[in-house]
Amino acid sequence: MDKIYSFLENKTVKILTHRKALKAYEKSKKKTILTELWSWIDALIFAVVVVILLNQFLFQLFLIPSPSMVSTLNINDRVVVSKISYGVELYPTGPKIFSNSRKVQRDDIITFYNPEYNSKGPVFDILSQAIYYATLSLVNIDRNEDGSIAERLFVKRAVGFGGDNIKFKDGNVLIKPAGYDNYITEEEYREENSLLPGPHRSVDESLYDGMHAWGRLFALQENNINVVPQHLKNSYESVQNQNMFDYYEFLQNKTLMNTLINPSDMYARSAYSHYRAGIYVPNGYVLPLGDNRDNSSDGRYFGPVKESTINGKVIARFWPIGDVGLVK
Repeated sequence: MDKIYSFLENKTVKILTHRKALKAYEKSKKKTILTELWSWIDALIFAVVVVILLNQFLFQLFLIPSPSMVSTLNINDRVVVSKISYGVELYPTGPKIFSNSRKVQRDDIITFYNPEYNSKGPVFDILSQAIYYATLSLVNIDRNEDGSIAERLFVKRAVGFGGDNIKFKDGNVLIKPAGYDNYITEEEYREENSLLPGPHRSVDESLYDGMHAWGRLFALQENNINVVPQHLKNSYESVQNQNMFDYYEFLQNKTLMNTLINPSDMYARSAYSHYRAGIYVPNGYVLPLGDNRDNSSDGRYFGPVKESTINGKVIARFWPIGDVGLVK
């Protein structure tokens, strides 16, 4: 037994002595510039990877680039987007998991992939998103030719759902929800369903006659018709120097005039029927609209979007400091 104790004692002493010597060696090693630099690079890479993973799977910081959600969200507001509200996206634009029981709710403020986004190639897309995530939305290298931010993701309000039919007239939204016989105004619908009065108007209602005239005069000009009614000229003068106007209403009246100029033009008749009939929302789709209803590039132009393209829900604003809080 004494021999066994002696053997164990000697082994333990050797192991402890070896570990102590190893620690002393590591401590005494001179740090070179390269080793110090690598330690910083290693820490930075680790931090960037963690931030990217958090942005992809849990939450994302997002900069509001346009006025489409004013005054719910203003230009340059920074918000937190929950990436788990409607299921977890495995990779950007990829399939989701845990999404069957997590559906978009009416009036949610959502983020989704811009249907009209022009990709600059997979390498650039990945690089720009990595930089955007890693810098916590401070740096966005994805720009349009004019220098403005290219909106890969849109932020809008979920307004129309499967079975709804929605029309737009003079900046107003008319909704015929699934099961309804008639259209009702959005204000009436919101009041009936206890929804927040988020959307608002930017353009004064008195200017819409002028915008109607603008669209019709534009169509006459495109068709090389120089003799125009005086009442259109008079109405147009009321908006001639205005900075804000409803582009959707302008296009609607332009297509209407094209059908009046040439009723046999089937292309013009088809284009106008889009405005006259409104937008039907199929099941599994959502019609997103900006809260700044007169000045928003939204579902009025590109139509309903698949729920699978909706990748997050805006839950809070963290900048500017004076407006920090939950977003509804």
